[in-house]
Amino acid sequence: MAVSEQPAHLADVVRALSRSRGSAIALEFEGRRTSFAEFDVLTNRVANALIALGVRPHERIAYLGKNSDIYFELLLGAMKANVVMTPVNWRLAAPEVAFIVADSKAPVLFVGPECMAQIPSIRAQVPDLRVVIATEGNAAEWQNYSAWRDAQSPDDPEVAISRQDVAIQLYTSGTTGKPKGAMLSHANLLNLLGNGDGAVADWNRWTEDDVSLVAMPVFHIGGSGWGLLGLYHGAKGVVAREFDPTKVLDFIEQDKITKIFMVPAAMQFVVRQPRARSVDFSRLKHILYGASPIPAALLRECIEVFGCGFVQLYGMTETTGTIVALPPEDHVEGLDRMRSAGKALPGVELAILDVNGKQLPSGEVGEIATRSGSNMLGYWNLPEATAKTIGPDGWLRTGDAGYMDKDGYLYIQDRIKDMIISGGENIYPAEVESAVCDHPDVAEAAVIGVPDDTWGESVKAIVVLKPGKQTSASDIINFTRAHIAAFKTPKTVDFIDALPRNASGKILRRHLRDPYWAGRGRQVN
Repeated sequence: MAVSEQPAHLADVVRALSRSRGSAIALEFEGRRTSFAEFDVLTNRVANALIALGVRPHERIAYLGKNSDIYFELLLGAMKANVVMTPVNWRLAAPEVAFIVADSKAPVLFVGPECMAQIPSIRAQVPDLRVVIATEGNAAEWQNYSAWRDAQSPDDPEVAISRQDVAIQLYTSGTTGKPKGAMLSHANLLNLLGNGDGAVADWNRWTEDDVSLVAMPVFHIGGSGWGLLGLYHGAKGVVAREFDPTKVLDFIEQDKITKIFMVPAAMQFVVRQPRARSVDFSRLKHILYGASPIPAALLRECIEVFGCGFVQLYGMTETTGTIVALPPEDHVEGLDRMRSAGKALPGVELAILDVNGKQLPSGEVGEIATRSGSNMLGYWNLPEATAKTIGPDGWLRTGDAGYMDKDGYLYIQDRIKDMIISGGENIYPAEVESAVCDHPDVAEAAVIGVPDDTWGESVKAIVVLKPGKQTSASDIINFTRAHIAAFKTPKTVDFIDALPRNASGKILRRHLRDPYWAGRGRQVN
């Protein structure tokens, strides 16, 4: 561990690493290597450049782009200016991007080369946006990132920062169709990052010889959090622009990767590569996986091929990522615990609650709740939504249903929310239903998740057409693509005469889901 004592905030982590690991490589991205000392100076310049632009403490800046070492410069540089980073999912449609940038009230937007074409169409919808900066290359109408950064002083701005200040704002899909900005503080992140300190399990221990692969997207806690985790412990982070299963094998071989975090769908793509069984995985210590459940057969195949330790992680954006882990020693064929999500991390409390908020005994299914220093501060400008998620006693309701056994292992059975998880992406039916119902021939629709051997779940729309109207499944799918991100669009569409409803008129979504999940042990895949 490179950080010898709990720092006051994440800006101090960068300063400490510059002193203790100055010449060691902090980040590598497409042949560009940045030492910890260089990273400290670059983040100083970013902080000073933000201040020069008039960005004030606690304001948000937005990043729209794929993974890059520049993102981490911006993330930590913003922290040094006590400014909040808001990374935006680059896979979203333009109206969705515009909503997040506008909601965050970001005066500055940093844009990667793959997203530049979207900007002209959203400018009018983001009134607070003053400056757009291109992270790579040159755009005549925008500033160039390197020139903008390097024009500023390398001296530390020494801005006052509190542990309870917001460090990053990650947007999660909302049940009402609008994403919510989960505010994560320096204290939240330090609670996550410092969980590998002291006497801990081997899988959660980092050394300065570790090399991590940052391949999950930075707009998720699994990307930003994983990248910060390696930096915190003074390890080298190899940043992949985006997840590519063939390149993951190259990274493992050429960069001698020791730790990776992946979602199960990504693991499947990697292990099914034709040359996966000929790659030397001898330096790979652990693969950590999570964000969606994993099929047992896929896990067995990965254990056989990779031959390293596997750790299942359970958490959510609102808990700053991982709160429960299933260690390698519990990944044993035939062991009941292999079906579980694992046990709570140190300092994390878990409870199973009934509908009235009363704690249930072991073995009984209810809503999973958690309390720890990792719980978010709340949702940005949404006090009512925050109050529904985090009670006055500090318990955060996850919306997942499960039970705990007598030994404290957590078993996830279903989702109380209607959320669909496809390839690690959270998708809420209400948002997709709204897009489907905008189709001129659609009277009403219900969206459900159905089993998918590749993605865990895929999106299915159950559609009722207007009287006398006819249309095809492909027409509806193509129509929704213009309004929502491709990963949210229905993959299949069924047509029925009427949606099943209860006496109060609520759609009986379970009645629609059950036939597709028949014969499965749990209602998540």
